[in-house]
Formats: sequence, structure tokens, C-alpha cells
Amino acid sequence: MKTLRLVGVVAASALALTACSGTGQDDDGASDNKEDWTYAVITHSSAGDAFWDRVKSGAEQAGDDYGVTVQYDSDPDPAGQSQKIDGAVADKVDGIVVSMANPDGLETSIKAAVAAGIPVVTINSGVDRFKEFGAITHVGQSETIAGAAVGERLKAEGMTNVVCVIQEAGNVGLEERCKAVGETLGGTVENLQVDGTDDAAVQASITSKLQADSSIDGVLTLGGQYAIDAVAAVEQAGSGAKVATFDLSEDVITNIQDGKILFAVDQQPYVQGYLGVTTLYLKDLNGNDVGGGQPVNSGPAFVTQDNADDVLEFAKNGTR
Repeated sequence: MKTLRLVGVVAASALALTACSGTGQDDDGASDNKEDWTYAVITHSSAGDAFWDRVKSGAEQAGDDYGVTVQYDSDPDPAGQSQKIDGAVADKVDGIVVSMANPDGLETSIKAAVAAGIPVVTINSGVDRFKEFGAITHVGQSETIAGAAVGERLKAEGMTNVVCVIQEAGNVGLEERCKAVGETLGGTVENLQVDGTDDAAVQASITSKLQADSSIDGVLTLGGQYAIDAVAAVEQAGSGAKVATFDLSEDVITNIQDGKILFAVDQQPYVQGYLGVTTLYLKDLNGNDVGGGQPVNSGPAFVTQDNADDVLEFAKNGTR
């Protein structure tokens, strides 16, 4: 609830402003008419990822609210994502929002965008590198802080042997989460790499792991849809392991209500998309620097049985 009020305040403030600055681009590509402003949102999402659907919804809603054009695109391959960034620069967009799951793979393209006078905002992944690349700010959660908090919660549940399911190979943010969990759990945390584009394969991998090691007492997934796979895997393996997850969906919340998932860590992807576009809009509209050079935290927020009912109404709308 607090997040939605914050977004509403930011949106209302932006719409109330009447001053208008340039886009920061060269004169031949700039426009003082906000209806002509175009922002590219380029993420590392794979097709069918419910988390990124919410990022996209937030970004597009911000575009509708501010009367600007938002072009969303994605590619899980860093080389492909870089090409899309290069294409946005060539198109002389007024700003770029980008997730940096693989910062090294995007460095050249992002720095080229900044050098071309195009403001860049990073979201979701890349909090440790956004300043180095010249981005205005970063909107997301600290994976280290979130992972540490999860480890403490799992420890309080009595877990000592946890499987941390990683659905994207090479995603440094996901690896940081699992590492931070292990540092506060005080037990064993083993990473399990799965193919996040195939839910059946994810379930099979988790099932096989649980069947091979009956001492596993916890399964932590790093995406909401994979928590549903984990619940099914626990049942199929006849395991007593408990499931917890990062990220939300309507199904995840229902499973929390039913006691099949302990909790979900909500980094609020809708906020990441909305505030990413908002930051660029305010930069163009009024020369504002949201965050003052520091990252803007969108999470973590925990969803448990205590507050699941309140969050469910927003999840049904596709915004949580």
C-alpha cells in the first residue's frame, strides 16, 4: 500500500509541473514537446516471465500517465540486449531504462548511450555498477540485503540444508542472493541451476534433487513462477522441505495463504518499471535527478500469511 501511494505522489507531482527542459540530446534529435518523448525500456527478460510482465506494465502505465511513448524490448542474451541498446541510441530516444544482469556485457553500449547525451536509468540488476557506467540512478533492491534477510528468516524456521534455485545462467544478481542467504543461514546453501524457460524441466530438476538428498529441508526459488514448480516438486518427491521464494504472482500468494509457501520477497517489479520511466520523465520535464545519485530501493518487502490477503487484490490486477 505504501508503495502505491508513493508512486501516486511521484506521478501527481510530475503532472503538476509546467516547466520543460530539453531532452539532453543533440539539437537535431531533441524535442521540447513531451508528446514526442520516447523512452526505451530494455531488459534481460526471457519470454513468458511473469516478473518482467509486471515491469513492462509499470513502465507502460507511466508512459500513459505522462503522455509519452514507452518502447519495451528484451533479450536474455547480453549481446542481443546490447544490440537493442545500440538501436535505441541510433533511434535517438530521449532516455533508456535498462536492467544489467550482466554488466560487463552491456558496458560498452550503456557508456555509448551516455556519451551520446541520452540519460540512462538502470533497474533490477546493476546497483553496484550504475554510477561507473554513467547512469542517473538505479531502481531496485539490494540483492545482498534481501538475501541476508531471507537467510535469517529461513534460519528462524529451523532450516539447515537449503537448495537455492537459479533460473538464469550468468545472472550475477541471482548468484548474489544465494550467497547472501548462505552467509546468514549458518547452514548449507547449494545452488541448483535450472532452465527458467521450461517450467516442466524446473520441476523435474528440483524433484530429482530432493529425491537424491532427503536431508534438504528448504527450497528457495528466485522467481515466483518457479516457486509453484517447487511446491509441485516437493509433493512429487514426498519431501518435507519447505518452500520460500523471491517475487510474487497470484498463484504464489494463494499458496502462501494455503501454507504451501512460507513467504515471498517482493522487490515490486511494477515499481521498477514505473519509477524507471518516471525518473527519465522528470529529468526531461524539470531537470530533476531522482535519487540524488543514490539507488532508489523498491524492496525488499515480505509477503506472508499475515498480509497475503491485502496483497492479493493487487496481484490479481497484475501489478504485484
